[in-house]
Amino acid sequence: MRNIWIIAKRELAGYFATPLALVFIVIFLALTGAFTFYLGRFFENGQADLEAFFRFHPWLYLILIPAVAMRLWAEERKSGTIELLMTLPVTTTQAVLGKFLAAWAFCGIALALTFPVWVTVNVLGEPDNGVIVAGYVGSFLMAGAFMSIGACMSAMTKNQVIAFIISATVCFLFTMSGLDLVLNFFQAWAPALIVDTVASLSFLVRFDAVMRGVIDLRDVLFFVSLIAFFLFTNVIVVEVKKSA
Repeated sequence: MRNIWIIAKRELAGYFATPLALVFIVIFLALTGAFTFYLGRFFENGQADLEAFFRFHPWLYLILIPAVAMRLWAEERKSGTIELLMTLPVTTTQAVLGKFLAAWAFCGIALALTFPVWVTVNVLGEPDNGVIVAGYVGSFLMAGAFMSIGACMSAMTKNQVIAFIISATVCFLFTMSGLDLVLNFFQAWAPALIVDTVASLSFLVRFDAVMRGVIDLRDVLFFVSLIAFFLFTNVIVVEVKKSA
């Protein structure tokens, strides 16, 4: 645990040592505000809740989190510092977990900075704060799933642009899999079991219930399992690259 903590601390400090942290946070806050108050018609709805705020999170994460994740391993490989990292007395698993936790915590900080929206809805009305807390928890878990995919894809290449494109594509498939457009394609030829499986992989479907305050253990397990799977794959990819 100590090695994981040291790596996570080093990585998190690295974000704030460059303009990257400020740029990401400003863009995230600007987009969440624009989507909530403009596209989500926050004031016109006349409801004291944050559904309009959380509804756009999957689409924001689809672009912003791969942008953060693309540097996790690709930059290390391109600059050659990955060899230095691997000579340190840390295992590949510890390095993968440390980097992932730092990036996930960074997303958590950006998410926490949206608290003025929560304050605003409490000033304007009497929202169910339990539902809002559930929305934040679900959003953070979903961000972790996006980040684990991005970290794994970043380990596959030393080119950050390619890492971003692959990550965004995989995340897009997970996001879109529950929409009628995709399900209609599978319903035309696949059995119901496959259609249900494809629908169950959708970030939109999983997050929709959480956003409305329903924390189903199956949804939590889905996000946790997805994080664990892609981190495990991340370890394998780094090990293969080391031995190549």
